[in-house]
Amino acid sequence: MIVGVPKEIKTAEHRVALVPAGAESLAGDGHTVLVEQGAGLGSGFSDDAYRAAGAEIAPAADTVWSKAEMIMKVKEPIEPEWACLRKGQVVFTYFHFAASEPLTKAVIKSGCVAIAYETVELPSKELPLLTPMSEVAGRMAVQEGAKYLEKVFGGYGILLGGVPGVLPAEVLILGGGVVGTNAAKMAAGLGAHVTLLDISLDRLRYLSDVLPANVDVLYSNRHNMLEQLAKADVVIGAVLLTGAKAPRLVKRADLKLMKQGSVIVDVAVDQGGCIETTKPTTHDQPTYVVDGIIHYAVANMPGGVPRTSTLALTNATFPYAKKLARLGWKAACKQDASLFLGLNVVEGKVVYPGVAEAFGLQLADPQSLV
Repeated sequence: MIVGVPKEIKTAEHRVALVPAGAESLAGDGHTVLVEQGAGLGSGFSDDAYRAAGAEIAPAADTVWSKAEMIMKVKEPIEPEWACLRKGQVVFTYFHFAASEPLTKAVIKSGCVAIAYETVELPSKELPLLTPMSEVAGRMAVQEGAKYLEKVFGGYGILLGGVPGVLPAEVLILGGGVVGTNAAKMAAGLGAHVTLLDISLDRLRYLSDVLPANVDVLYSNRHNMLEQLAKADVVIGAVLLTGAKAPRLVKRADLKLMKQGSVIVDVAVDQGGCIETTKPTTHDQPTYVVDGIIHYAVANMPGGVPRTSTLALTNATFPYAKKLARLGWKAACKQDASLFLGLNVVEGKVVYPGVAEAFGLQLADPQSLV
C-alpha cells in the first residue's frame, strides 16, 4: 500500500501523523511511505530522519494526496484539502464530523473512506485513539486556565494554588472522563480546590477514591452546576458523547452568575462545545470575552505541545494504521471490531449514528459495506 503523510495546515498545528519509527516499520513491511517535505519539523522530526527510515519525501502536498491509497493525518481535512479527497481513498485521522456539517458533506461528496480516530472504541468503551490527546488536553486546560486568570491576560488576578493565608482558586470541571480526570489531577496538584461534576454515580465513586482530597465530586444536574458556576474561577468543559455533538450545559444567561475575569476552557469545542457561548479559536488568537468571562476554546489544544502530543498519539494510532496497510480497510475492519467502529463515512454513505443524527442524514449499515 502507498501510505501518505501530508503536512498539517490547520492554524498553528505542528503535530504529524507518523513518526520515523512508524515509517520504518511500514517500509519494512513492503509499503511505500510518502511524507510531505517538512511535515515532521514542528514535532522535531527532520526530512532526513524519515529518509533514513525508508520513507520518500514528497515536495508538495498534492503529490502525497494524489498518490496515496491511505492518508494519515492528525486533524480533519480543512477546506483547501477537500478537493484532494477522492473516491476509495482511506483517510485515517480525527474528523469530529458532528461539529461541522460542511466537512461532513465534503467527505460524503468525495467518496473517500473516513475512519475517525475519535470513534474507534474498545469493548470496555474506552476510546484508545482519543485517550492520549484527551490526557494532553485535560492537563493543558489547567495550564491555560491558570494563565488567563492572571491580570495581565485580562483575568481576575488569582493564583490557582493560592498561598498560605490566602484561599486557592475554585476550579469547576464538567465531566469526569479522561479530560476531566486529568484536569482534576493537574488542578489539584497545583493546589486549587476542585469540584468535578458527572452524571455517572459509579464514575463519581471511582474518582472519589483515586483523586486527591482537594477534589470534591458532585452529581451533575442543573441546580448543582449553577451553584458551582457562581463560585468558580476556572470552568473546564470536558463533556464527551462519542461521535456526537456535545450537549450545551452552560447557557449564555448563566454567565451572569460567574465572576468577572473568570475563565472558561471548553475542551469539548472539537465536538461543538458544551458552553453555549463557545466558538472555536486558534493558538494564534486563543481567547475572546463574553459578558466579562474569558473564553479559551482552541480546537486543537494538543497542537500547542506537538512533540509530546505526536509521540503520545502515534503510540496509539500506529498499530491500527499498520493493520489497515497490511489488510486493507475492509478486511481490517472485519477483523477488528474496535476499528470497525471508526468507520464514519464510507464512499458517500454515513455509517456512524452520531453523525447522521447531528445533521438529519440517512444512516447506512456499515456491515453491508465491508
